[in-house]
Amino acid sequence: MKKILILGGSGFIGNALYKELLPYFNTHCSFRTPNDFFEENHQFHQFDMETENIDILLQNLKPDIIISATRGNFDAQVNLHFSIIRYLVNFKSKLIFISSANVFDAFTNYPSYEYDKTLSMSVYGRFKIKIENALLRLPNHMYNIVRLPMVFGKNSPRVKEIRGFLDVNEAMEVFPNVVINTTEIQKVTQQIHYIINRNKQGVFHLGSKDLIHQKDFIEDICEGLGYENPLFKNVYDSNNDRYLAVLPKDNKLPKNLQITVKDVVEASTKL
Repeated sequence: MKKILILGGSGFIGNALYKELLPYFNTHCSFRTPNDFFEENHQFHQFDMETENIDILLQNLKPDIIISATRGNFDAQVNLHFSIIRYLVNFKSKLIFISSANVFDAFTNYPSYEYDKTLSMSVYGRFKIKIENALLRLPNHMYNIVRLPMVFGKNSPRVKEIRGFLDVNEAMEVFPNVVINTTEIQKVTQQIHYIINRNKQGVFHLGSKDLIHQKDFIEDICEGLGYENPLFKNVYDSNNDRYLAVLPKDNKLPKNLQITVKDVVEASTKL
C-alpha cells in the first residue's frame, strides 16, 4: 500500500484529500496549530515549516507520495519545497504540488493551458511559479503540478464568505469583465485520486471545462443559496474581458471526472 503524506492536512483542501484517500492508502497529514482532534489521530503529525525542517518528518514516514496543500509564509514554503525536492531525488518519491491559476495572471487575453508559459503580476503567483520551475527541472515521473482555479463547495471558505456578506446585507466586490473557470472540492479530490491511481505525470488543470464571467458566477451562487437581490460593488479593472482561467488541453481527464460551472454551483449550494 502506498504511503501518502499530505502537507496542510488541517486545511480545506488538505483535509478533503485526507478523507478521500484514507480508505485506499496509508495516508498521513501534517498540521501546524495545536489541536486535540489532530493530536489524538496518529495519522496527523504536527509540523511548523517556519521553525522546523521537513527532513525529520520525511525520514520517519518515508512517504511514496507527498501532496503539498500547505499555506503560510511564502519564503518558508519555498524552502520547504526545495527540501522536498532533495528528498524526491534521494528516495525516488513523488510530489503532487497544488498550484494556482494565478501563475498566469499576467496574461489576460485568453485562457491558459498546461504547458503555456507562466507569468504573474502578483506576489502569490510568482511564488507558485518559483516552486513550479524547480519541479519542472525534475524527471516527469517525480512530480505533478496541479493548477486550480477558485475552489468552491458546500462548506468551502469561499461560500462561507459569500454567506457572510449576504447575511449582513453588505455589498460584495464582483468583477463583471473577468472571465473565469472554477471547481468544487469533492471533484478535485476525486481527480487527484485518479492521478495517483493511474500514476499520471506532468501538469494538470483541474478547473471546469466551461467559462463564465465572475459576476455571473457569484450571482448564480447567491441565487442557489436562496438569497434575492444581493448587493454588489462592480469593479472594472479593464475595458475588455480579462481571462483568469486554466483549461486542459494535453492532460484531459475522463468525462466522469470533468466538471462544469453548473455542477460547481449545484455542489456549492445544495442542502
